[in-house]
Amino acid sequence: MDESRATRLIATALQCYPARWQRRHGDEAAELATLLLRDGTPAASIALSYLAGAAREWLTPRPSRRLSALACALLVVACSLGVSVSVELAASAAPARAASTAARPRPHPRCPPPVPAIGHSPNIIREPVHGKDC
Repeated sequence: MDESRATRLIATALQCYPARWQRRHGDEAAELATLLLRDGTPAASIALSYLAGAAREWLTPRPSRRLSALACALLVVACSLGVSVSVELAASAAPARAASTAARPRPHPRCPPPVPAIGHSPNIIREPVHGKDC
């Protein structure tokens, strides 16, 4: 295939893309096709690749501006709800911790210290020093 015919074939394939794509990527795609032709890639292969890309570009749904604004609003609401829930959980957890420390009974001052958990025998029986169970 001569060079002018190959160039026309690729240019026709590039015209199949949407206008917004052509404005953004058209020059780069034409330059890439020229380089590929120079390296020996068949023009029909390049054109078929560009036609498949054009079909994919037309068939891929693009989010509208309204949909983008809605998604952004939902994201803001979800983040603010997440922050308020975590603040409420943190606020409700603070009194629970304070109550749990106050609810523990204090040992009697004359009770011996508890046996450490590491290496102690479960058969040790302690006698109360002050007449109460420790």
